[in-house]
Amino acid sequence: MSAESPEPNLPANGVQRTFAVLRALADAPAQGMRVTQIAKSIGLTQGTTHRLLQSLVNEGMVEQDERSKLYRLGMDLFSLAARAGNGWDLRNLCRPALLRLCGSLGDTVFLLVRSRFDAVCVDRVDGPFPIRAFTGDIGGRVALGVGQGALAILAFLPEEERDEVIRYNLPRIGEFGVFDEVYLRTEIEKIRHSGYAARNAGLLDGMAGLAVPIFDCGGRIVAALSVGTLTSRLTEDRMPTVVQMLKREADALSKRINPFDPALRRPMHQAAGTEPA
Repeated sequence: MSAESPEPNLPANGVQRTFAVLRALADAPAQGMRVTQIAKSIGLTQGTTHRLLQSLVNEGMVEQDERSKLYRLGMDLFSLAARAGNGWDLRNLCRPALLRLCGSLGDTVFLLVRSRFDAVCVDRVDGPFPIRAFTGDIGGRVALGVGQGALAILAFLPEEERDEVIRYNLPRIGEFGVFDEVYLRTEIEKIRHSGYAARNAGLLDGMAGLAVPIFDCGGRIVAALSVGTLTSRLTEDRMPTVVQMLKREADALSKRINPFDPALRRPMHQAAGTEPA
């Protein structure tokens, strides 16, 4: 059998071709792809693509549905990715952003990560103004929906997941007095439209807050950057500047966050043993 001549812009060697197959499957529909579809998407012949797929199946990186014959990424690949995440440290990754924001804004900045039905504070850099926050210090937690950081996380969960969290948390947040389902869903729609959560007069007297979501590199909401400050400091004139600065840092972080980072699965472990700034 004659060797194929690589065409311009097509994978040239075995390693490149193998990764081209994996990337095609990563972008595939949930049910998977046929070999003909994969071959077309990466510009290789069906025979070459089939051989690559069989090698990946043998290694557990790809699996084929026995009935539909569609290919999809295998669980062994996810296992490798999860183990790779053990070398990541969300707090260390995000801390320079918190320091920049605190230094530029002069306000206290928080990093909140989701933990089931709650948001957990895994890092905090204090500004010069004394404030109070729902999560308190590092390691504190609050129900998703209470406070701007927790609201920003809740607002960008997938719809079915968000509905389940709201159903579970409504009885938990009733003690705050002003929460009901209509209010909560109205706030969520505002946040989804604007891309941030903000309140300059809230449940904590004299306190104001603003938060933006942080997504992982796959586009899934995982955390929030939040600023806590005095009501007098979060004016209408200043708010656009704060939003812009938080969004810029969050966007940069989102490109670097591994969805398998252990801190996203065990945020209390990330917060344990740390000292407040």
